[in-house]
Order: sequence, then C-alpha cells, then structure tokens
Amino acid sequence: MKVLVVDAANVVGSVPDGWWRDRAGAARRLVEALASRATGGDPVLAGHDRVEVVLEGRARAGVPESDLLRHPPAAPALDAPATDAPALDAPPPEAPVITVVHAPSSGDDAIVDRCAAWASGPGNAITLATADRGLIERVRPYGVTIVGPRAVR
Repeated sequence: MKVLVVDAANVVGSVPDGWWRDRAGAARRLVEALASRATGGDPVLAGHDRVEVVLEGRARAGVPESDLLRHPPAAPALDAPATDAPALDAPPPEAPVITVVHAPSSGDDAIVDRCAAWASGPGNAITLATADRGLIERVRPYGVTIVGPRAVR
C-alpha cells in the first residue's frame, strides 16, 4: 500500500496567509483542498492508496478525526433494485482514502508513530509531506520518502 502522511502544521505553516489567526479553519481548508485534488486525479495524490493528514493542537477543531473520502461502495447486492442513476459523490476508483488523524499531543510524535506503523506492513511505501528537518531525521529509519509542502498545497 502506498501511504502519504501529511504534516498539516508544516504544510499550512509554509504559506504566510494568516493561518495563525484561525488554525482550525486553515486545517479545514487544507483537508478540503486535498479531498478536491484527490477526486480530480491529482498525480501526487492519485499515486497513493491512502492520505493521512495529522492535525495537532487547535487545528484539530477544524476537521473531525475520520475517513473523509472513501472508495466507492461495493456493487449492490443481487436482490437490490436496479438503478441507472450514477453515484454523484463517489470518488474515482483510483482516488485515495483520506483520513484525518488527531495527534493527542505532539504532532511530530504522532507522525513518527504513523510512519513506523505503516513501515511495519509488508510492501508498504510511505511518503511524508513536510519540510521539518528534525521530523525528517526521525522518520529516516523507516525508509520514508520525503516531499515538500508544495507537493500537497
């Protein structure tokens, strides 16, 4: 599985657009933009099966911890009534699942834990979106690929 972990604090903080006045709103805008890009076939996001956005502190109030974008549901059961109506809000099959994770304290600690957990799975490839040098050093032992904040902004 290909997983993209997003250091939301670092990505949001990479653009001085007043995010510090409304951290929850900035987190919400980031997650909404990622969901929009994922359903639009963005090449960076579409190359992953899952995108995990890690929120910390006051940013957590902007988006509930959950899966925001799921793959389309399985085909209906054979006894379900037939319909010709398309699923209006279903993302394309190649769109990744987007998950919001609330860090209980340090966002960096939660990101390291997520990367370690994903790295323990056979065949998983983890990418981290951050420019935080200290965090990059902490995830290096897990074979994490790094992309800068611009890749997901």
